Amino acid sequence: MLNQELLEHFYHSFKYKNVEDMIACYHDEIEFSDPAFGILKGNEAKSMWRMLLGSNSALTIDYQNISADADKGKAHWKAEYVFSKTNRKVINNVLATFEFKDGKIYKHKDSFDLHAWAKQALGFKAMLLSALGILQPSIQRKSRAALKAYMQKNNVA
Repeated sequence: MLNQELLEHFYHSFKYKNVEDMIACYHDEIEFSDPAFGILKGNEAKSMWRMLLGSNSALTIDYQNISADADKGKAHWKAEYVFSKTNRKVINNVLATFEFKDGKIYKHKDSFDLHAWAKQALGFKAMLLSALGILQPSIQRKSRAALKAYMQKNNVA
């Protein structure tokens, strides 16, 4: 499968919440990063998608501008959902970049405006955390704690 087709399959699976087909596109040594979780490797990255897609039935995904060559790829995607902790609607626009190895996604970096995301998801609390200079560390700590609990509950090493 060409890398372009691999990314198309990844996002098609993502859009239709087929998490196992989605993470099958990942190399076993996947390194994922984004502003909310920081860096996740291997089963952490795969478990993050299982947790996120399994817990939000209102999630909708759109994607566009997928491109890839032999080494790198990119895509734009948008998620719309209700943030479960606050019951607030979130629209998140993401630029994803990729590196490939052995016909799989080896590195995946999602970039988005964490402050804009937090304002939607957390409301006034986001402004307070930002003013204190602890917005990103606070979000990453809570995201990683939720992931760790998910992995323990599901016996993932």
